Amino acid sequence: MALEKAKEIVSSYQVVVFSKTYCPYCTKVKDLFSKLGANHKVIELDKESDGSEIQAALAQWTGQRTVPNVFISGNHIGGCDNVMEKHNGGKLVPLLTESGALAASAST
Repeated sequence: MALEKAKEIVSSYQVVVFSKTYCPYCTKVKDLFSKLGANHKVIELDKESDGSEIQAALAQWTGQRTVPNVFISGNHIGGCDNVMEKHNGGKLVPLLTESGALAASAST
């Protein structure tokens, strides 16, 4: 059930961040997406009644248990380090633009 819910959420939005409100790495990723002006859906697992089940389902699906757990265009990107690596390598903005989460004219 939790896995179906996670997959449904991921397929419904261009960018999804599975997060926890108190996680500094999650905050870093959410702040980056906001700074870039990317439309993104945040699921705060510590606020969801089935958050621990969703986190377990994400671990089963992606092999990643930690948050943030980021998806762009339905593709698993990974956690904070993965997102920052893509951003620093100039690959995040094109991914976000391609997904439709960013207007084509957006810049870093």
